[in-house]
Amino acid sequence: MIPGAPGPTSLPSALARQTRLVRLGPSNVPALLAHPDWASPRPFVIWMHGRTVSKEIDNGRYLRWLRAASGGIAACAIDLPGHGQRLDPLLHHPARTLEVIARVIDEIDGVLDALNAFDGLFDRGRAALGGMSAGGMATLARLSRPHRFRCAAVEATAGNMGLLFQVDPARSGSDAALLAGIDPIRHTAGFRPIPLLALHSRADRVAPIACMQTYVEALRARYREAGADPELISLHTWDSTGAPDEHNGFGRVAAEAKSIQTAFLERHLLGSAA
Repeated sequence: MIPGAPGPTSLPSALARQTRLVRLGPSNVPALLAHPDWASPRPFVIWMHGRTVSKEIDNGRYLRWLRAASGGIAACAIDLPGHGQRLDPLLHHPARTLEVIARVIDEIDGVLDALNAFDGLFDRGRAALGGMSAGGMATLARLSRPHRFRCAAVEATAGNMGLLFQVDPARSGSDAALLAGIDPIRHTAGFRPIPLLALHSRADRVAPIACMQTYVEALRARYREAGADPELISLHTWDSTGAPDEHNGFGRVAAEAKSIQTAFLERHLLGSAA
């Protein structure tokens, strides 16, 4: 019997049937696990949402992953600290963003290890990491340290967090040391070259495109220094999407964005590139 509670009824029924709600790792991180069949080992993505929402947001991506080629891709979507099933409204404040990111970075390995309890259904050799907005920042920061993820996908995020917080100082609080310790652009030397997909609206008013463009340029330079192909990094942008603040959900191009992301994951977790 697979541990965990059934998926919430707020999910599409086709997704809820394949979903379990569990707590993972030393921090008891709330997680939504979705698996194509709960019977065979599958590649998977650990996914992190943005600030003020929860792991259930924009869940259509999980259903697309389950229906991906060659048997599908599983999902492990987690709640950020202070969000979802571990709600603390104080951690929703923009000035606590750095704290939230720093805390979840240190939880990812525990979540990954806890998936071993599922009898090999989550294939550790074919794991990806990803996230949107704050979850994307946590993704890039975690990948700046040693890891075993095969690829990564981020959306509407910032790899140059220092620039982001210059644009909106209210987000960073006053912890310059914490920012210096996790800002991805300051730690590109620790980023092992892997395929990376970044999706972004060029009109994003929350995470301006420059906060990702400058990071991608720096990371491509790191790949060249490491003898890796800089084209492993793909920054796919739209001039505008119609989404709220050009940031949340990609608006009228949402289906296209999810298709691009799913195809990327299929290629690197399931296809000839895997």
